[in-house]
Parts: sequence; structure tokens; C-alpha cells
Amino acid sequence: MRKKEKQKSGKVLGKTALFRKGRIFQMKKKVISTLICASMVASMLAGCGGNNAANTSASDSTTTDAGTTAEADTTAAEASTEAAGDTASADAVANLIAATDGTVNIDLWCSELESYQTVMKELTDKFQNEYSDVDFNITIGAVSEADAKDKVLEDIDAAADVFVFADDQVNDLINAGALQEVAATYTYDPKATNSEATVAAASKDGKLYAYPLTASNGYFLYYDSSIFSEEDVASWESLVAKAEEAGTNVGMNIADGWYLYGFFSGAGCELSMNEDNTNNCDWNSATGLAVAESVENIASSKAFVNVADQDAITMLNDGTLSAYVSGTWNASSFEEKYGDGYAATKLPTFDVNGTATQMKSYAGYKFVGVNSHAENVGWSMLLAEYLTNEESQLAIGNATQEGPANTAAAEQISSPALAALAAQSAYADQQIVGQNYWDPAKALGQNLVDGASDLQKILDDAVTGITQPIAE
Repeated sequence: MRKKEKQKSGKVLGKTALFRKGRIFQMKKKVISTLICASMVASMLAGCGGNNAANTSASDSTTTDAGTTAEADTTAAEASTEAAGDTASADAVANLIAATDGTVNIDLWCSELESYQTVMKELTDKFQNEYSDVDFNITIGAVSEADAKDKVLEDIDAAADVFVFADDQVNDLINAGALQEVAATYTYDPKATNSEATVAAASKDGKLYAYPLTASNGYFLYYDSSIFSEEDVASWESLVAKAEEAGTNVGMNIADGWYLYGFFSGAGCELSMNEDNTNNCDWNSATGLAVAESVENIASSKAFVNVADQDAITMLNDGTLSAYVSGTWNASSFEEKYGDGYAATKLPTFDVNGTATQMKSYAGYKFVGVNSHAENVGWSMLLAEYLTNEESQLAIGNATQEGPANTAAAEQISSPALAALAAQSAYADQQIVGQNYWDPAKALGQNLVDGASDLQKILDDAVTGITQPIAE
């Protein structure tokens, strides 16, 4: 394992890191100064044009000429400003190259899925080709974005320099000092090119700490349209009834707080996080009891299976699973297996005290983060930028069927899975929960699957666990 030189504060002391804190920020000042100067020039030119037009108002042609001149001057000023910005960016990269001595080592972690590994290898190869005068040693490790935080926090020094992670990990990574703030950029502004929701989810206290990558880490319903009609998949009650009739299985992972949330939230129950990372939860209310009864009824169907993703894919390949709640990361598996019947839709409704209630969900995003202890912070940030620019997000989206965070790239990708995700987005919430939520929610979900008799007790126990104080 390589050693990383640190200051007493835990920050990187290397040449590249110092360059980033010095020259890159100087570059930003240069750009601002250039913009101000260009703006002043444009104002002066526009003012001259206005005076000229006033002095020659007797001549329509002269007025037109003056207006044309002012417009041309303004256009020229804008072009000059843009060119100045491009030049400054190019200078920043050139300075980074000049400040580089020896081999640039960068460890990258991303999903273990073959599609992710393949496209990331292609993109890192292109990155190295673009900066071919630098000697790179980029290694790609397989760490699920769901596990990234835990792996990073095991040993920040030994963790990857650049890593993909899910949005629910942002606060913990920031609080641990594991993420390098995106205070300066080289090639594009992530705040300007990505959706507002993804930028907000990657930020804290007005500061951006990661580069948005995808806006599709949510869930919806895949189904085989050769078995189920649109009416069949509109509600859980009709879905399981049709599955029983057809002799097939449908399901989701109820014993997982990420999915279970959709039932209680859909009925209007509260789950929120306090500033001290504790939770507020009222799932043991009368409404929560009605939700629990509904979930238990759904799970009691002989056609319903409570399975996690890995087991679901096994059942899918065996031909025994015809509808399942999952996300875009499994799109290719469902498309391949269902063939012409491949379809997806928003989550079904479920019955709460005789009322059809729309199931909600968590909206989810994926980010690329830079380790604050990275050996080569500057190059790691430039690589993170490269992996999350419009072209790269489009390539990743096409390879994985996940929806890009980049708004321009998102407009270029369409699929049944992304259409279903878009339909569900109207009923999706950003995942903001305290750390004591997950285990009690999992236990609650499993109790509902098992058909617990005393629902009020298991709800009371779950809420007690979810809202308990944070251990010192």
C-alpha cells in the first residue's frame, strides 16, 4: 500500500495539492478579473454606441449603424470573455502538468458490475490519451457505491483517490473529512451542467463536495407485459391476484428500510432527521398500523416473494419472477429476460383503509468523490471532472442504462426504465435519515413479511429503535 504524506491537519502536503490550493485558485481570480474587464469594456462600448446614436438621430441609417456597431462590440466582448475563460482553463491544466513530477498514481473505485467496470476502463484510457505527456498509473477497483462510504472510512489514507458513492453517504463522508471540496474546477462547472437536485444533494452549507454522476438511483416496478396488463400493475392487490392466477411470482425487498419507506411515506407517515442525526418517526400511529396491515396482506400472497436483488436476479433467470421492484442498475437483466414483454412503470398503489394509496420512494443519486488524502489531489480532481462531464455521463448512461445527472446528457437517453423512474419521481423524496433508522426498519419489514400477530407492538418497537438517541 502506498504511503501518503500528510500535514498535521490530515491534509495532503504534496506538490500537486499545494498547486491546487495556490495556482488553481489564482486561475479562478484571473478568470474573474478577465470577466470584470470584459464587462467594463462592453459597457464602455455600449455607452459610446448609445451616445453616437443620440448625436446622429436625424439619420435612420446612422442609428442603425450605431446599433449594429454596439451589437457587434458586445458580441466581440462576449467572445473575448469566453475565450479568456477557455484560456484560463487550458492554463490551469498546463500548470498542473508542469507541476507534475514522476508517475501519477490514481486508484479508482466503482461498481463491481461488468458494465461499469468496462465503461470506466474505456473512459480512463481516453483520459490518459488526452494527457499523454503524463505518466499515469490508474487502477480500477470493484467497490459497490452502496459500500463505498464504509470502505473509505475504514482507512481514509488507504482508500481510493477517486470513488463512486451513493447520495445517502454524503454527510458521513463530509463529517469524517474524507471528501475534497470542489472549490475550483478545470474544465467545466458541475453546478451549471447538472440538475439542481443532484447538486443540492452533493452539497453542504453551500459548498459542493462531489461531482454529480447519475440521477437515477431510485426504484420502480419492472414487469413482463406478456403476463400483466397496465391495469394489473396499477395496484399491489391486482398484481398479486394476477400473479396467483398465472402461477408466477412478483416481489420486492420489504425487509429493507430503503424500500419499506415507500409504503409508510405514501400514506403520509413521518420520517425525518434532526440536526443531531436522530430521527422523528410516527409509523406507530393509527395510519401506520393501517399501512402495516396492508403490507402484511400483500406479503401473505402465495405469489409474493420478499427477496433482495441478488436472489431476485437468480429467480429472474430461472423464469420464476415476472414483476419486481428494483432500479436502473438491473435494467439489462430484466430487458434480456423479458424480451418483447419487457416493461416498467411507477410503483403500484396499495390499499389503506379502503383507499388506493400511491406508494412513494426514495430518489437517489450517485456521485464521484475525491479523497481529501489523495496522493495526487489535482489529477484526481481532473479525472473526477472528466468522468462526470457530459460526454462521459452519456457513455456511462448508455452502458449501464442509468440516467445522467448532466441535463444535456439526460436528454439524449431514453428507455422504459428511465421513463418509469421519471413517472415515479413525482412521488420520490430525497433520502435524508439518521443513522439509527436502518436496522429497526429492516427488522420491521421482516416482521411484516413473517406475518407478526401483534402489529402495534412491532411498530412501537421499530419507532423506539428508529428514534433512539445517538450513542456517544
